[in-house]
Amino acid sequence: MSLREHIRAIQREDPAAKSSLEILLCYSGLHAVWFHRVAHWLYRHRRYVMARAISQFARILTGIEIHPGAKIGQRLFIDHGTGVVIGETAEIGDDVLLYQGVTLGGTGNERGKRHPSIGNRVVIGTGSAILGNIKLGDDVKVGAGSVVVHSVPDGCTVVGIPARVVRGRSEAIGTLEHGRVAACAESEAMDLEQVNDRIRELEALLRLLLEERVGQARG
Repeated sequence: MSLREHIRAIQREDPAAKSSLEILLCYSGLHAVWFHRVAHWLYRHRRYVMARAISQFARILTGIEIHPGAKIGQRLFIDHGTGVVIGETAEIGDDVLLYQGVTLGGTGNERGKRHPSIGNRVVIGTGSAILGNIKLGDDVKVGAGSVVVHSVPDGCTVVGIPARVVRGRSEAIGTLEHGRVAACAESEAMDLEQVNDRIRELEALLRLLLEERVGQARG
């Protein structure tokens, strides 16, 4: 992938991008990805210390931490990338969009593949954590603040802690329609609150019936 192609992809994704020069000079996500390409080359050639040194320099410069062992596909766009962390065995497909604060992390001190694999055209919202050796399929969308600990099939939208599927492939929403992702989460929260209200009503009714029975027994 050429730098020009990467810049064009960012222009397509970000309506705030005014020019190629602005992206080249000011977009920390672009800088982090290209530093990673150098670090990853060194990592594959067993120059581990130099690879880590470059990744740490990139973290200081951009606020984005990408382990040099991570495998990243084409045209990754990290938007407002401060706080993004991508682990050593993470794998990311093509045309993925990550927002600030996203973590692609592990769940412990296990060896081998311990970080998630992300499919193509995946969108992961602000502050989300994708944890463990799991797979997010192609075209998956993760709502802001979600914690995903299980694999997600292609085309689904997930929200919550732990994340649950709220939309399937047939109900897919647009890449940047994060308001609708948030609406899904809000709708599900309202449904749960209604269930809780009904449970409280039934508990109150049960108490009244029990008190009535006790009164009749004493009478």
